[in-house]
Amino acid sequence: MDEARLADPDPGQGFLTVGQPAAIAAVRVMLGPVPPHAVLLVGPVSVGKTTLALDFAAALLCTDPEPARRPCRGCRSCRRVAAGNHPDLHRLAPTGPGRQIGIGEPPPADPAPGTIRHLVGELSLLPVEGGARVAVIEQAERMNEDAQNALLKTLEEPPAGVTIVLCASDEDRLLPTVRSRCARVRLGPVARREVERLLVERGAADPPTAARLARLSAGRPGLALAYALAPEAVVGRDEIARSFLDLLAARRSVRLAAIRRLLARAAELSNALERADDGRSPEVAEPAAVASAAAPAGTADGAEQPGRRGTAAERRRAALALLDVWRDVARDLAIAARGGGANLRDRALLDDLQAAARTVDPVAAASFLARLARTALLVEANANPELALDALVLAWPDATAA
Repeated sequence: MDEARLADPDPGQGFLTVGQPAAIAAVRVMLGPVPPHAVLLVGPVSVGKTTLALDFAAALLCTDPEPARRPCRGCRSCRRVAAGNHPDLHRLAPTGPGRQIGIGEPPPADPAPGTIRHLVGELSLLPVEGGARVAVIEQAERMNEDAQNALLKTLEEPPAGVTIVLCASDEDRLLPTVRSRCARVRLGPVARREVERLLVERGAADPPTAARLARLSAGRPGLALAYALAPEAVVGRDEIARSFLDLLAARRSVRLAAIRRLLARAAELSNALERADDGRSPEVAEPAAVASAAAPAGTADGAEQPGRRGTAAERRRAALALLDVWRDVARDLAIAARGGGANLRDRALLDDLQAAARTVDPVAAASFLARLARTALLVEANANPELALDALVLAWPDATAA
């Protein structure tokens, strides 16, 4: 490697993260002689927080003698990080029906893997390979308050050589005491062209498909890749989007019946995207989750049942997936109602959107977006998803009234 490159290396060299030059540069600065003991990566879902966290971990654990080349992606440590079996890299993510990160059993009990107390115990040990130790906590906002408090002491007095990386989509759900002890790095949506290039270079989609998925993902490369790996999810999304346009001219009773069917379809969509994201095969079905998502609140199928995947948490996740599609449709409808077209997220619906836009009030279409955002916050805060969607579908602009 020439001296000029060593003196002024490309900040993204060795990093797999795409479309986040500012965040990569900020993480590069942290790769000095004394890395920060805690880092908080903040940004929308699927923009690359976990990828950047693993890039950072690979750089910290890399054994290349030249710091500017880390992560080199060629040494034994880099290869083990890529394979997911480096003994000094610890990953923690939400598990179980509630998708939470728990605190774990207190001493003298042995905390179960996947809990904060188990992670803290692992980090208290000496490194296996003699270098750094790195912990990556995905969806850190899913730690309950007890778990966050249990992690706090380690954040305040971390063992030597330990770096903890928290990834969060909603940092406000983290305790102020946790946030204040972390160096914060912000990630934003990725440029559409970058997402297209990523899909094509990885062979996940041909250029026309990549262009459409890049628009649908709204700058979230992780979501675009999941759609590319799960074509059935794209089909499901298209069905849901067209159904919302059909509901503009539907009666109240039809709307209420349709929203339950769409919730069940959204559960299938959410499961397909999750399987693609986790690398699971399409044969791994989750019928309980679909059934409970379609079940009205208060029924046996819709109730919390220990040991079953089809819980209220699954219904909430399906509702959020439905709201995500609905938000795109409402956004495009509001743009079409104002005479726009170039900035539509889903150009495949251009003719349908333009026809629908002629029948709705532009002000009502725009104001509905704010209501969608409020409903998503309510569902996230454990409001009953079925009741929230019932209220929302009745507020969906009425083409017959226009």
